[in-house]
Amino acid sequence: MPLPPLNIYRHDRRTRALITLVGEIDLETVPPMRTTLERCLREGMRTIDVDLTPVTFCDCSGLSAFIDAFLRTAAAGGTLCLHHPPPMLAWMIELTGADFLLLGPSAVPGPGSRPAVPLATAPDPLPTGFEMSHRLVAALPAVAGGVL
Repeated sequence: MPLPPLNIYRHDRRTRALITLVGEIDLETVPPMRTTLERCLREGMRTIDVDLTPVTFCDCSGLSAFIDAFLRTAAAGGTLCLHHPPPMLAWMIELTGADFLLLGPSAVPGPGSRPAVPLATAPDPLPTGFEMSHRLVAALPAVAGGVL
């Protein structure tokens, strides 16, 4: 049975981009996601918000791609933040200690404390009005099986 495609939507406002991913993120669907994130940097986006609300699955190749994108964005003087990761990805982020990198400063508990709610259910909110101000447009076409 073929995997559902990963649909990627991008909305820009000045030097800020909102990337919405829809579907499954795995070894075969990471390349178009990586391409979109790299294109954001090449085009001058320095704040990249990634909405993962409609993502149904993300494996370690997706986590690796997000960490790589974070490092590239930080090296360019920007920020990358994941919003609403699916439970498995939130667990992998917390397990690897990457939550302070990928989920933003408000997701990091203070010294000696633990968050009352798991990170998967308490992500940073998306910027108010940002995602609603313009219609999202597909950054890359979806292809059956998730491969271009």
